[in-house]
Amino acid sequence: MIDVVASEWLKVRTVRSTYYLVLTAVLALALGAVISSLMTADYDRSTPELRAVFASADPSVFVMPFTQFAAGVIGALVVTSEYTGGMIRTVLVAVPRRMSVLAAKVAVVGGAGLLFGELVSFASYGVGAVIIGDRPAPLAQFDGLAAALPSVLANGMSIAVLALVGLGFGTLLRSTAGALTTLCFLMFVLPMVAVLLPAPWNNRLVAVTPLYLTPQFSGAIDHAPLTPGWALAVLLAYPVVALAAGAVALARRDA
Repeated sequence: MIDVVASEWLKVRTVRSTYYLVLTAVLALALGAVISSLMTADYDRSTPELRAVFASADPSVFVMPFTQFAAGVIGALVVTSEYTGGMIRTVLVAVPRRMSVLAAKVAVVGGAGLLFGELVSFASYGVGAVIIGDRPAPLAQFDGLAAALPSVLANGMSIAVLALVGLGFGTLLRSTAGALTTLCFLMFVLPMVAVLLPAPWNNRLVAVTPLYLTPQFSGAIDHAPLTPGWALAVLLAYPVVALAAGAVALARRDA
């Protein structure tokens, strides 16, 4: 099993698409820093009345959705690229136990996604802390690292979760386009459709979409529809369901 994991890790870290998607997260962080700087400068020029209604200048508000999607893309490509190039046949000849192949991909994608996610999350917080400085709420979302730590850790974990969701969709659909379309619908389209529903169903549906589960889990939202425990349970259910469906498809279908 260790050899299978090592093989999967070698594939992930040697393909160019991985580095392009990592670069996407870096560019999102840079753009988030620019937006945070502009908001901070605008805050300094504003009257006390306008300052009271400012939104948070935390770069993670912008950085996290792009990084989560990029992680989901990497997760999907881990398996769909093998189907596209026909490499999956070679993989299954070398490792006939298909669940071992999937387990190795889960270990690599989940582990790398968690490490990368936490790095991006802490970097995003650090950049925001330097730009915002000692300016108070609402521009500063947290009073120091201790208060921000649950949210920072939860954001990093969410990137690993979305990477595993992408892996599950890729295993199930065997198509890069199909997996990314499904992921995009789940992350961005479904929340926009949900707000058009009549109350209280609009808030209930939005609350269980991936982008809105992380702040509820970390306690960053006051009076959230879900408790932190339920938000974590729903968030973890996404990769479990996606990977279970992918595992069934992998076991029953021919390569």
